[in-house]
Amino acid sequence: MFDKILIANRGEIALRVIRACREMGIASVAVHSTADADAMHVRMADETICIGPAPSAQSYLSIPAIISACEVTGAQAIHPGYGFLSENARFVQIVEDHGLTFIGPSSEHISIMGDKITAKETMKALGVPCVPGSEGGVADLDTARELAADMGYPVIIKATAGGGGRGMKVAGTEAELERAFQTARSEAQAAFGNDAVYIEKYLTTPRHIEVQVFGDGKGGAVHLGERDCSLQRRHQKVLEEAPGPSISGEERARIGKVCADAVAEIGYAGAGTIEFLYENGEFYFIEMNTRLQVEHPVTEAIFGVDLVREQIRVAAGAPLSFAQEDLKINGHAIEARINAEKLPSFAPSPGRITQYHAPGGLGVRIDSALYDGYRIPPYYDSLIGKLIVHGRDRDEALARMNRALGELIVDGVDTTIPLFRALLEEEAVKTGAYNIHWLEQWLAQGEA
Repeated sequence: MFDKILIANRGEIALRVIRACREMGIASVAVHSTADADAMHVRMADETICIGPAPSAQSYLSIPAIISACEVTGAQAIHPGYGFLSENARFVQIVEDHGLTFIGPSSEHISIMGDKITAKETMKALGVPCVPGSEGGVADLDTARELAADMGYPVIIKATAGGGGRGMKVAGTEAELERAFQTARSEAQAAFGNDAVYIEKYLTTPRHIEVQVFGDGKGGAVHLGERDCSLQRRHQKVLEEAPGPSISGEERARIGKVCADAVAEIGYAGAGTIEFLYENGEFYFIEMNTRLQVEHPVTEAIFGVDLVREQIRVAAGAPLSFAQEDLKINGHAIEARINAEKLPSFAPSPGRITQYHAPGGLGVRIDSALYDGYRIPPYYDSLIGKLIVHGRDRDEALARMNRALGELIVDGVDTTIPLFRALLEEEAVKTGAYNIHWLEQWLAQGEA
C-alpha cells in the first residue's frame, strides 16, 4: 500500500480523497494555486505545496508542476479526482514514466475512451449497444447529408473529442444540417483543438442512464448498478439519483452484466462510468468516463461502499474487496449539485461566504469545501457542494432532500439552492417522469 498520495485537484473532491486516505492511514499531499492558499483541502491535508498562480493552466493543469510536487514531497501516487488532468492520457504516461502510480486506468484505456469514435467502435465490438450513427468521423457536409437521410431526422453532430456539451448540435431537418455541421466543427476546434465530428440519430425523449463499473486490471470487473442523470441543463447534470426510477431489476442486471463484461475483457483498472441514452426499453452507449464521477456518492450510499478507497486499493495492486454477488441495493439516494450561480441566468457568483451551515440528520451527507469567511475564487468551476440524501425508498429520499435543502445556509453569494426547492415541488420530479429535455423546457417557461 502507498505511504503518501498527492491529490492533483482542489475543492470538495480533494477533500473527499483526503478523507479516504486518512481512514486508510495514508498521508495526503494537497496541491494548490495561489488563489486557493486558504482553501479547505489545503487546511485538511497532511502536507501542502503551491504549484502556481490562479489560472488553472498554470497550476492544476501544469503537468511539470504536479510531477515536481511529487518529487519534492515524496508522494508515490497521484489521485486526479475528476476534471483537470483526470482523463489526460499524456499526463498518465508521464506519471508512469517518473516511476509514480496513477490512481486510475491506464493511459491506453483513457486514450481509447477519450475519442468518442474509437470508444464507440470499441464498445460495439465488446457487445455494448450503441446509438445508430456514422462508423467514424464525418469529413464533409455531403457525407453528413447522406448519413442523415439514411438514419432519418433528427440527427446530432458531435465532436469526437467533445465533452460538457461543447461541439454538439442538433439538426431537425436537412435545411438545418449545414449550420449544425459547421457550428459543431468550429466549436470543437475552439474548445478541443480538433474539429473532427461524427453524426448520430437524435433520440427525442431519452433518459440519461449511466452504469458504474469497477475493474481490477486483471480481467475481473463488477458493476454497481445505474444512476439516472436526466435532469440536465446544457448537457450539464444538475440532479442525479440511484437506482434509476425507470429501470427494472431485469434491465439493471442485463445492462450491468454487459458493461462489467466489457471492461473485464479489456483489463480495465479502477472506477469507470459507461453512459447511455435510454428510450423505449433500449440502451444506447454514448461515452465512457474513465474516472470517478461527480455523482459517485449516490452509488456509495445505496451499496455501502467507498469507491475512492477501492480506487486506491486497486491502484496498489490489491484485489477488489467485493464480488458481484456481494453488491445489493439498499434504498434510494439523490444528489443535488449546489453551484455558486445567480438565477435565472446561471451566471457564476463568486465571492465571500458570510454564513455557512451544513444540514445534518439521518441519511444526509454534504460534500463541500465551504466554511464561514471563505472566498470563492472566480477562476474555477462554480460547483461549491453536493448534497446527498439516502432513504429507504425514493419517496423518503425526496422528503429528506427537501428537508435538508431547508437547513442548508449559504449566505454571501447566489446559489442554485432555490432551483432545487422549486424542482421538488414539480409532479414530474416527484414521480420521476422526466427525460433529458425536461429541465430545459421547464426553465424556458420561467419556472426557476
